Amino acid sequence: MPFLPISKEEIDKLGWEAPDIVLITPDAYVDHPAFAMAVIGRYLEKKGFKVAILSAPDYRNPKEFAGLGKPKICFAISCGNMDSMINKYTHNKKPRNQDDFSPGGKLLNRPDKTLITYSACAKAAFKDVPVIVGGIEATMRRFVHYDYWSDAVKKPLILDSRADILVYGMGEKNAAEIAERLRAGKNIKEIRDLPGTSYALGTSEKIPEVSLILPSFEEISEDKEKFLEMTKTIHENLNPFCSCVLVQKAGTKNAVINHPSPPLTSSEMDEIYDLPYERRPHPSYKEKIPAFETVKNSIISHRGCFGGCSFCSLGHHQGKFIQSRSFNSVKKEAEKLAVQNKGKAVISDLGAPSANMYLMGGKDFSICMKCKRESCLHPSVCGNLNYSHENLKKLLKEVSAVKGIKKVFIASGIRPDLALKDIEYVEILSKEHTSGMLKLAPEHTDPKILNSMKKPPIEIFLEFSAKFFQFSGKCAKEQYLSLYFISAYPGTDLKKAVETAVFLKKHNIKPLQINDFLPAPGEYATAVYYCGKDPLTKEPVYSAKTESERKMHRALMQYFKKENIPLILKALKLSGRTDLIPFFLR
Repeated sequence: MPFLPISKEEIDKLGWEAPDIVLITPDAYVDHPAFAMAVIGRYLEKKGFKVAILSAPDYRNPKEFAGLGKPKICFAISCGNMDSMINKYTHNKKPRNQDDFSPGGKLLNRPDKTLITYSACAKAAFKDVPVIVGGIEATMRRFVHYDYWSDAVKKPLILDSRADILVYGMGEKNAAEIAERLRAGKNIKEIRDLPGTSYALGTSEKIPEVSLILPSFEEISEDKEKFLEMTKTIHENLNPFCSCVLVQKAGTKNAVINHPSPPLTSSEMDEIYDLPYERRPHPSYKEKIPAFETVKNSIISHRGCFGGCSFCSLGHHQGKFIQSRSFNSVKKEAEKLAVQNKGKAVISDLGAPSANMYLMGGKDFSICMKCKRESCLHPSVCGNLNYSHENLKKLLKEVSAVKGIKKVFIASGIRPDLALKDIEYVEILSKEHTSGMLKLAPEHTDPKILNSMKKPPIEIFLEFSAKFFQFSGKCAKEQYLSLYFISAYPGTDLKKAVETAVFLKKHNIKPLQINDFLPAPGEYATAVYYCGKDPLTKEPVYSAKTESERKMHRALMQYFKKENIPLILKALKLSGRTDLIPFFLR
């Protein structure tokens, strides 16, 4: 299937007078189901719309936003696959030296706070064309939020961007529904009933009758207790079946945030992932796109995560209800990969952000529909959760049997607490579906920190890793675990960081993947970091905020690197643990 057009020349070749919808993204256009604009674009195309993509326009030259012509229906703007500030800056607020979603990994035209900038440019190009904003940046900034990079509280994005409507969560269905209504002659200002959307009202306009009023931007800016109150209310209203419409005032405007969208059915998931993707970047790009190279031979089997981790945006963006594709849909995609790879395809990853949740969910879904818990796994596994791995094992077996598929690997993160419920799955995973390295995210070792993260105790990781190495050894495979930890997480003072390093060294755990805690907008842990308190318990929580202390936290987790010794010695002296110097030096 031809690519969606990305230039005026390509639009003219198609014989279009003008596109119906122009999608604007700072990312390169990769026509692959792992890339948001491809999914939205192909879905809209299937619904009968003429869709063009404006990729990485120069925001310093607003004329570029008129370059594909005036869209007949609307502009639909995404921040790309990542929040623009996280994409551009490190945890220490320094510019990154590579953009994985751009050709050659080059730093091109991605503006700070992309949705605000692009929305203004689109309005300047054609002020009468409706503007829709969406993506992860819209999801996590839809309420008043703390912005780490400016160290300030910001208004709901629908107000700061001045877009006509904001779509949060996975937005295919909403994008199509809004476009259908606009095509039918409806005014964008009249579209106020869709779940998974947010819109602005003047304070004199009537707000929805059944709604909860959140603390205002002004109240939150002056009082961190109000920020905590807001956070608690938001996290109690993430279940689409029992949440309230939320309203938040800022200045002379109200942001209305409708209920989250309900989870997609299996047939709806199939419809999205069965679309005719080219599974490669647009041919106009002469250099490789790093993010594509990572996922080009991967297959997404499901969406959502019921882990509910305090530092993760998945529950907000994809929801906690698992939405799975059918066996046939996944196998059809495997068959396409086999053809593309001339009968020698290796599927690099079959899964989702949490790989081993395929087709899992509540035994009695009516109970789930009333549930306010963010996590089905913490503090203990919900008694209503069907965590059987039988469907996942069957999927792996059937996809592996597709003609032309040489191997099926899992590169997504595994939830070890779930995997240990089915030791046969751990054995199959170790023997057949690990490419030499399996990803796990223990994140920390301290019981209190892990509890605040909503992660399982470290003993679960130790039990899983013992089984993994046991099964790997049985089939004479030398395999490793790629471990992800978070340093300087809220609640971790220098003494706790030292204790973590001692644990890691005693157990010969050498994590290479360390993510310094980054307070991303909208996350529970960010509220803890900013306010210095837990929103639920109101207990004080310490956070390391200086660059020098954060560097010590990271060095302690990577105690095995010689270059970290000076920072480790400094940390031991400051924490009063000079008795441990011989332990770390030997």
